[in-house]
Amino acid sequence: MSDCDSTLDTSGLFCPEPVMMLHSKIRDMAAGETVEILATDPATTRDIPKFCSFLGHELFYQAESGDQYIYRVRKGAD
Repeated sequence: MSDCDSTLDTSGLFCPEPVMMLHSKIRDMAAGETVEILATDPATTRDIPKFCSFLGHELFYQAESGDQYIYRVRKGAD
């Protein structure tokens, strides 16, 4: 378990669902809050970093463990 404020488990979902769920989750978070995303879709290795870069959020952790991808994102300023 991480020290993030919340967790978003998108395991078993495929593009574009993980990023759509992340977008919805971040919308409900305060600036500076963090979320850990769990995913199984390899496309997230491309999609989540692009999402963060485009919308000004910080991807501060990215790892792969077996068939699972783990991301930690800090919401940028509103």
